[in-house]
Amino acid sequence: MPHITSPLISPVWLEQGHLAALPDAQTLDWLFDEGSLTRRLTAVSDNSFSVLPLFEGWQQLRPDECAALDLPLGVQGWVREVYLRGHGQPWVFARSVAAQSSLEEGGLNMDELGTRSLGELLFSDQAFERGALQVCHYPRHWLPPVDQADLLWGRRSRFVRGALSVLVAEVFLPKLWAALSARSENN
Repeated sequence: MPHITSPLISPVWLEQGHLAALPDAQTLDWLFDEGSLTRRLTAVSDNSFSVLPLFEGWQQLRPDECAALDLPLGVQGWVREVYLRGHGQPWVFARSVAAQSSLEEGGLNMDELGTRSLGELLFSDQAFERGALQVCHYPRHWLPPVDQADLLWGRRSRFVRGALSVLVAEVFLPKLWAALSARSENN
């Protein structure tokens, strides 16, 4: 099951120049890093990176996702929710969505990724253009029950290749910050 209990309360997604309350410098660095998150997590975990799929399937996209993808409300899309893990610990919760029509026209088989990183695929295909990074405090009820907490920073961006448009949201979990803190203490 995906982790949606109510689509009624949507976050306000903001770009870098429009943040009212700024997170700390380390969080800002991770939120607005335009490189591959998969590659960065792989490096930080000393190549002990993995993807754990939580949910994959067709469902109605949330209103904020439809707006970001320029789709009418109520569109069916492919939803993929995963943990991006370092040393077996969930460091990032990621939710990627694309409209059914976009996937059919664009030739991306999101349903065949399994434990492979979608981000790595998007960054290795030079034809994809990445839109602006947007951030928010991700709604706790959109997270897996074990990770539901207030004030977790998330980011999202839209990747476009011709008719194909994929929205990727990533939420930075406390175990990532703990791992980074432990790593800096050991260096």
